[in-house]
Amino acid sequence: MAAVSSLLVLSIGGSLSAAAAARFDGGAGAPPGAASAAAPRHWIPPAQLTWYWQLQGRLRFEPVAVTDIDGFDSSAATVAALHARGEHVICYMDAGTWENWRPDARRFPRTVLGRGDGWPGERWLDVRRLSVLEPIMRARFAMCARKGFDAVEADNIDGFENATGFPISAGAQLTYDEWIARTVHALGLAVLQKNDPEQATRLQPYFDGVLDEQCNQYAECASFRPYLRAGKPVLNAEYERSLYPGFCERDRRLGIDGALFALALDGSLFRPCP
Repeated sequence: MAAVSSLLVLSIGGSLSAAAAARFDGGAGAPPGAASAAAPRHWIPPAQLTWYWQLQGRLRFEPVAVTDIDGFDSSAATVAALHARGEHVICYMDAGTWENWRPDARRFPRTVLGRGDGWPGERWLDVRRLSVLEPIMRARFAMCARKGFDAVEADNIDGFENATGFPISAGAQLTYDEWIARTVHALGLAVLQKNDPEQATRLQPYFDGVLDEQCNQYAECASFRPYLRAGKPVLNAEYERSLYPGFCERDRRLGIDGALFALALDGSLFRPCP
């Protein structure tokens, strides 16, 4: 941990230039900062990668290629420290539910807040209200870019198949999700689809990969074959301990990068598939 702390301090001064270079990294396996004039304006994740995901608690630094952390709670210095370790960094950002503890929570009018999604302090958003949500979400994604993240994980983009309190159609959901992908790309970041296996075929051309939860537990992993065929990564988080390590062989056969995590995503449990 002492070495990590020193990296954190040393990286603060150079975090802006490192972040700018990382966002323009077009090489699939290149380290952060390896920019190319002929490459796309955002990082292209490789089809296979090692990864770690933590959204609360003191961050564990794991020997992986990619770490996914909370966009609001993580500083530019933390992102720079991860870059200094040779990692790419994903910005977790909720795009489909309102969270009452976020600093921009008051920007959401009550008319776009629906039913609770089962987590304390969270309510589904009416994603049909693009004129209301777009400026708020664009500001959130821009914050990820300013902090130097390489990609965005846009959570809860599957409201159409949940009891949101709004008549959100599959088409309205696709419109919103595709807008997210275009907006994040315009900021120079990659973007991952989160869950929503039903729409994977339609969303694959817009997104750079998938982060799915419990696709083995719910027998949904095969739904992400469009991404696998396109050479894009599919990351699978499982939470049921009894499934490990059995699900790893199923993930391996499909080409999915799986790992076991604690449901709280607090760093208390991490068992990557070999």
